[in-house]
Amino acid sequence: MGEIVEGEMVLNVTGKVVEKCWLEIPSHFPHVKLDAFCIMPNHIHGILIIIESVGAKKFLPLQHGTSKTIGSIVRGFKIGVTKWVRQHSPGQKIWQRNYYEHIIRDEIDYNRIYEYTQNNPLKWELDSLHPANVGAKNLSPKMENK
Repeated sequence: MGEIVEGEMVLNVTGKVVEKCWLEIPSHFPHVKLDAFCIMPNHIHGILIIIESVGAKKFLPLQHGTSKTIGSIVRGFKIGVTKWVRQHSPGQKIWQRNYYEHIIRDEIDYNRIYEYTQNNPLKWELDSLHPANVGAKNLSPKMENK
């Protein structure tokens, strides 16, 4: 999706499509607000905020189907990028089969994840998903600073 140059991510064409699809998420899922995100050479970090609540006590609605789940949001995003990649780079694999998720429960957790997301390019050499580190047991594939 690009490369890290002097601590900053430089998007290639695929990275720009990933960014475009990410920014379009609220158009397809109006109950979602985007927060910090960071596209890396071979993965993406992002914070999604579910903003829909209903009822007098602000209970989240019962889920009858999957159109409002994290899974459906991530799936829709990945499908949009994959369609473009298949048309422009046949045979190139873009995504792993699954994804990592974490529910942010408080401000301390949010601040930690926000900082990690924003500073990820600066720490690319240490990232568990950096090609030189894949398979190494030194770091978790989720977030190294947990």
